[in-house]
Amino acid sequence: MRDSRLNYHGLMKKKMIFALAALSLTVPLLSAQAQEVKRPSPINAPRVKPAVAALLDAQASDKLPAQSALGGELFYQLLLGEITAQEGEPAAGFALMLDAARKTNDAELYQRATEMALQSRSGEAALQAAKAWQLAKPNSLEPNRFLLQILITLNRISETSAPLKANLLLTPAADRAFAINSIPAAYARTNDKKMAASLVQQALLTYLTNPVTAGSAWTTVSRMQLAAGDLVSALQAAQQAQAAEPKSPGPALIGLELMSSITNPAETLVKNYFERQPKAPPEVRMGYVRVLLDAQRVADASAQLQIVNRDQPQFAAAWLVLGSLQLQQAQTGLAQTSLERYVALAEQQTDAEQNKRGIASAYLSLAELAEKRKDFAAAQNWISKIDNSEDLIQVQLRSASILASQGKIDEARELLKNLPETKPEDARLKLMAEISLLRDFKQYQLAFDLLGQAAAQFPQEPDLLYDQAMMAQKISNMPAMESLLRQVIKLKPDYYGAYNALGYSFADRNVNLPEAKALIQKALEYAPQDPFISDSLGWVEYRMGNKAEAERIFAKAYAAKPDAEIAAHYGEVLWESGEQEKAKIVWREGQLLNPDNETLVETLERLKVKL
Repeated sequence: MRDSRLNYHGLMKKKMIFALAALSLTVPLLSAQAQEVKRPSPINAPRVKPAVAALLDAQASDKLPAQSALGGELFYQLLLGEITAQEGEPAAGFALMLDAARKTNDAELYQRATEMALQSRSGEAALQAAKAWQLAKPNSLEPNRFLLQILITLNRISETSAPLKANLLLTPAADRAFAINSIPAAYARTNDKKMAASLVQQALLTYLTNPVTAGSAWTTVSRMQLAAGDLVSALQAAQQAQAAEPKSPGPALIGLELMSSITNPAETLVKNYFERQPKAPPEVRMGYVRVLLDAQRVADASAQLQIVNRDQPQFAAAWLVLGSLQLQQAQTGLAQTSLERYVALAEQQTDAEQNKRGIASAYLSLAELAEKRKDFAAAQNWISKIDNSEDLIQVQLRSASILASQGKIDEARELLKNLPETKPEDARLKLMAEISLLRDFKQYQLAFDLLGQAAAQFPQEPDLLYDQAMMAQKISNMPAMESLLRQVIKLKPDYYGAYNALGYSFADRNVNLPEAKALIQKALEYAPQDPFISDSLGWVEYRMGNKAEAERIFAKAYAAKPDAEIAAHYGEVLWESGEQEKAKIVWREGQLLNPDNETLVETLERLKVKL
């Protein structure tokens, strides 16, 4: 058991009562070593007394022992160290505290000296204290932990191997997996992440082959490689981690991070985890849903949401996301059910503040569904439930939409224009809300003009030029569309949507087909998995007479993203290739997805097809 005489914090509290007499006097002589340290002289008692008053009050009733092994000089040195640091001379205070730690060999004094250096932002002094502490207590975890953190903070990564190994060795076996999993967070801010990854892997060699720790160790190696940008090594390490610990979510979470770059092998990690853990935490499956949605794999995302809702029906967030997807896909009845289920669950949860934005989003979607049914009273009722000021513009945009649905477009625009502007970005948000309203209600010329004003006001935003180009297409102003899209490409050369839009426009009008193909292929270089860009490529191949290649591209794009517009193009190629029955099947599916899709409606009318 530790000698109670060296309990620094407890002893300091008890001894403070004796300090009152000294505080009103000049500092008495200390040992020769202590006198060398610069200190206030005399002590300003009125300023120092408040610093110790709380301790005195807390311990006023304590009885002090008649004798103490800690001499008066050493006690006063500790007191002076604290006071000197508080008086604005942290280096002097640190020196006194470190000297006292060395005299007593007390761990708490070493820790206090280290903390004083850290508080004064003196990294080298903190390192000096931590090294002295570690040397004095080589078998203690705390000094090694401090030493490792300080070295990482100072970006002296090459020196962290020994304290990292010592930390792991000194950590109790029951806590070792947690300690290993914490390593990537400790090294997160290092500059040389490749060196850190290599050093950590070397430090973990023993644990990589131990069945008890292999899963955690390989997962940590994978995370370090991922942070260093070595995606292939990160994937391989994650595969090793999963082989060692198949039911751990760690490798699957790394797989989710890797899916955008190494799609198939990384996704295998995720699928393997779900096979072994069919009742996996819903948060992990929701992470998979987000990645699938980013990849525009809506059908796969919906399937995962259905699993969450089946296995964890009380997990509210999945109902909200599913309802939003169903709304986008015009599955109004299903969307209504999912969104209402979310609201019922979210309103029951104790942390209402956390769910406030989600509930507001659900109310807005339910208002939109009511508006589609032309039940304007119900729509307004849903909106009236929203009291979150952060959603004011979205709320008023929905209110404006309800007005516009009743033919009151001018009133709707006025409502948006009169919104208060409390933040600098509110002016832009109001403008975009009005443009969105005009676009939704097919006021394309007005939207085009307003976008022109917005683009002039915010000239460095290519999204505005792109949106204006889309409105130019709606009003059949193709020269303006082409000019605007070329401006976007010049302003932001990796804006692949502009390449795709311009290429598709040429293909749709059956002009400039070689350039159209080159533009779309350029877009695919930036987004090779985007099914809509693949749809554009299929369309240009069809226009160039390559029906077999077009059919192959459309089949793949439609499988990746069942969408009404892709269905329209795919069906037309099948129709023209003599596969009329198969074409009708695809078109019927497209109608189920979105019966109002303009491309699908135009295609069926042009080909005089009745389904």
